Amino acid sequence: MEFETLPDPIRRPAARPPGFDPAHAWRLGWLAAICLAAAATLFTDAGGWPVWAALGSGAVPALTSLLVTREDERSQSILLVLWAVGGALAAVLTGGVSGAMAAWCLAPVAAASILNQPRRLAEGAALALIGGCVAALTQLSGLAPPEPTGPLGFVLGFLALVTTGLGLAAGLLIGRRRQGARDDRYASEIMGLETLLDGLPHLAIAIKGQGQVTAVRGAPPRGVTTVDLVNRGLTGAAAPGDRQRLTAAVAQAHREGSASLTFNPALGVERIVALDMARVAPNQLVGVLRDVTVDRNRETALDQARADAEALASGRARFLANMSHELRTPLNAIMGFSDIMRARMFGPLSDRYAEYAELIHESGGHLLDLINDVLDMSKIEAERFELQRGVFDAREAVQAAMRLLRVQADGAGVQLRGVLPPAELEVDADRRALKQIVLNLVSNALKFTPRGGQVTVTAHGYDGVLEIIVADTGVGISPEDLERLGRPYEQAGGAEQRARGTGLGLSLVRAFAKLHGGDMTIESRLGAGTSVSVRLPVLLAPLKSVTVKASESQPEAPAETPAAEEPPPPAALGDNVIAFAPR
Repeated sequence: MEFETLPDPIRRPAARPPGFDPAHAWRLGWLAAICLAAAATLFTDAGGWPVWAALGSGAVPALTSLLVTREDERSQSILLVLWAVGGALAAVLTGGVSGAMAAWCLAPVAAASILNQPRRLAEGAALALIGGCVAALTQLSGLAPPEPTGPLGFVLGFLALVTTGLGLAAGLLIGRRRQGARDDRYASEIMGLETLLDGLPHLAIAIKGQGQVTAVRGAPPRGVTTVDLVNRGLTGAAAPGDRQRLTAAVAQAHREGSASLTFNPALGVERIVALDMARVAPNQLVGVLRDVTVDRNRETALDQARADAEALASGRARFLANMSHELRTPLNAIMGFSDIMRARMFGPLSDRYAEYAELIHESGGHLLDLINDVLDMSKIEAERFELQRGVFDAREAVQAAMRLLRVQADGAGVQLRGVLPPAELEVDADRRALKQIVLNLVSNALKFTPRGGQVTVTAHGYDGVLEIIVADTGVGISPEDLERLGRPYEQAGGAEQRARGTGLGLSLVRAFAKLHGGDMTIESRLGAGTSVSVRLPVLLAPLKSVTVKASESQPEAPAETPAAEEPPPPAALGDNVIAFAPR
């Protein structure tokens, strides 16, 4: 695995000093001095091959250093070895360590000094020592040529001393220049860091031991002064009641590496200060002090507002749940008396009064449905709704709900059909809740399906799950409305559709499904209709294939609806289809 290292935003790479380069000048001067010594040797007519060989061995490393521009460690090491070999060979050819050019044994030291690298300087010193030892052993063994004397010896000795001395001086000059550049860079970096730390909106502190503050930078929070921190320590800046907690937090930071707490400062007990600490070295911590009074007050206000809203919602839900009897009883009376007037039990009524009685009954029924939805949702929100579970055939609840909505489907001009299996759907569920699920889904489908459309209710079971699907050929639901549906009091469609409900139908369906351990999903597209699926894990046994006699294939018609008015199901759909066609 490879990682990319980002450049340090503060530390800048050291640039080569522009203009005059002492190292390059020293190498050129070394070669120039050798050329002058060679010319002097020609005039003296006393130089033999050892002198020319000594001058050549000294010129080779200087010329190679000028030609090689690479500055990697391997190249530098090879050049230092070349300087050591050249200097030692020149010393050997001119009489050894006591000869005229013995100073060239220090050539690797001079060459390393201009690199301004302590490691290279040590390497050059070691090579110089080895070269000097070689020259001394060669002289002692008598293998070294005789030492040049007279003017030639003076020229060679002066050449060796001047070139070596200039190399060491150039090394000192380069070192001073680079050290000055480093000092300037470090000073600039320190000034930048000081500006950064002093401009912090919080107070950065250095902590030693159990709370001794050794350095502070930044803006102190209200209620805390830097003088108190430095003189009295960290615990002295806190209110008396928080000092023990602060001491424990410092010990925790030393022990675990970090710690955080909030406390009241000694000079402003109404303020709240947060301290975050981290261990950076043994017995050394760094921390940041900041004022969090505004943030803490805002959080407290938000928590209080949330608690008030929850209490208000809970109180409203409890009130509505407790008002179930008080709200339903008057409406039931209105419905009953209007039924008596519609049936003309106590004598005939004029057409106008009969129409009023019909309107009272219709409006009371609509209002009762709305109140029942609100009360059921309130009970669910107040967690006071209890399922009355029992074992029954789910097909009966589905058929009962569809029979109740037949008149509404006829009035809307929508075909209402149900697809049920021929075998029993034995479930362990709340009969009323299951019936309410079908009522709410079909009512919504009828509301959004135009005249001439179709609403299909399908019920089937598999793997212990009862699935009820209500699909329509209506206008569909937009993606924006689809995201909101299923939440209490959320409605879709236009103003006309929104005025005919409370937005609780799908919310109740989802709530009833969750109470049974199931779920509800909605699929829709504008202009292509809507399909709502409710899956309840309440099926007791797998479907059984049963044989239905012809006389039992049709359910017994309710008393209020003559059997002759029931249209027979289409033959193509089979006996397991219940179809309600509009009049």
